[in-house]
Amino acid sequence: MTKLSKTSIPEIVYRIGDLADKESLSCYLVGGYVRDMIMKRPCADIDIMVIGDPLPFAQNICDKLHGRNFVLFERFRTAQLELSDAKQGPFKVELVGARKESYNAESRKPVTLIGTLDDDLSRRDFTINALALVLNNEGRNQILDHFHGVDDLNSRILRTPLDPEQTFSDDPLRMMRAARFAAQLDFRLLPEVVEAMKSMRERIRIVSMERVSLEFFKIMLSPRPSTGLITLHETGVLKEIMPEVAAMAGIEQFDGLGHKDTLFHTFQVIDNVAAKSENLWLRIAALLHDIGKPATKRFTKSAGWSFHGHDAVGIRIVEKIFKYMRWPIDPLAYVQKMVRLHHRPIPLSKEEISDSAIRRLMFDAGEDLQDLMNLCRADVTSKNPRKVCQIMSNFNHVEKKINEVGEKDLLAKWRPPISGQDIMDTLGLTEGKVVGMIKKRMENAVIDGVIPYDRDAALGFIRKLYQELQMK
Repeated sequence: MTKLSKTSIPEIVYRIGDLADKESLSCYLVGGYVRDMIMKRPCADIDIMVIGDPLPFAQNICDKLHGRNFVLFERFRTAQLELSDAKQGPFKVELVGARKESYNAESRKPVTLIGTLDDDLSRRDFTINALALVLNNEGRNQILDHFHGVDDLNSRILRTPLDPEQTFSDDPLRMMRAARFAAQLDFRLLPEVVEAMKSMRERIRIVSMERVSLEFFKIMLSPRPSTGLITLHETGVLKEIMPEVAAMAGIEQFDGLGHKDTLFHTFQVIDNVAAKSENLWLRIAALLHDIGKPATKRFTKSAGWSFHGHDAVGIRIVEKIFKYMRWPIDPLAYVQKMVRLHHRPIPLSKEEISDSAIRRLMFDAGEDLQDLMNLCRADVTSKNPRKVCQIMSNFNHVEKKINEVGEKDLLAKWRPPISGQDIMDTLGLTEGKVVGMIKKRMENAVIDGVIPYDRDAALGFIRKLYQELQMK
């Protein structure tokens, strides 16, 4: 039995233990917080387990310790609140009763039953999370480690408390958590855990996509997302949740010519982005930037492999993925923009760049231009150092030209000098396709430097254009 030093534990947690003693409740700090204390990782979420009814105890904690944002979930015998510790700041606290929990064969919702301490710890996903710290005065600070979780922490391995197939059957989301902890903690899954994920992969379908996506986002936000993504791919779970992404895997050969494995190239791109940015949706854009390649893959003897139009196809697949994964709709346009434009800077980096081409790139990317350039740089995964150096030098040239054009801020927030209403008022037109076409031609004229960014110049341009259209 291991014992933690008192300085490792927030004072507010001891006060919860004192309240439990007054009510004669056995009380434990459990799960991820214990794991993170041992690993000396920061954690602001505290899970408290009691043997008995947690709901009146949770209310007592809120009243006596000045809790905030108190919420009860009577069906699941849990409560949530926020507490503040004088030295370590605010914490989110979840109070639960010891329980055992599992899914029925076809249900998306778990069945929760009252259980013992052993039941509760054995139902945990991994041994490193099946740790309980005694909070009662008698035995305080002792860690109950029934499944050798501390040894597994030291060995940096992921193992389930029970048979892994039973663990994943009880809650299939644990397969996502296996990949997530592998990525977050850089831990290794034991072979029997990997084999269980392979055999149980189809069971992930009974879990709601909202819960699956939450774990997926945590994988994507980890320091090295590819670790978790490779785990999902090699076990087949990725194909179950995101078949379009899994379809990028593999290499085909024709006439001795093969293309690179798009999926593993994508994993490298994500890691490259993650090294530079914590922006979740830029990382998602990296995941999906080549999503259209499987559908557009072609081979000809004259040109070899090609993926023409994969960006246009990709933005349609991106929308499909957002819908079935139940992702928030607001970032969709940003991710589609990154997918649509991710090849745009490449030809610019290989030739003499015109000011109008740079303006067009800046206009289309808008405020996300730097994210786009970061994605383009991350997309360089060649193993040839000389080639990488040349490509990066070319990108530097593009960015230098962007600065030389000197209109970055203006174009990022660019608005046309006249509106569609101005066009209708000036030309006596009603809303329709002609107005839209004239407006687009005027915008292009400004961006390409044909006319200056000036209201009078724009009005003169549309008048002349309309006259020409009438004469045709």
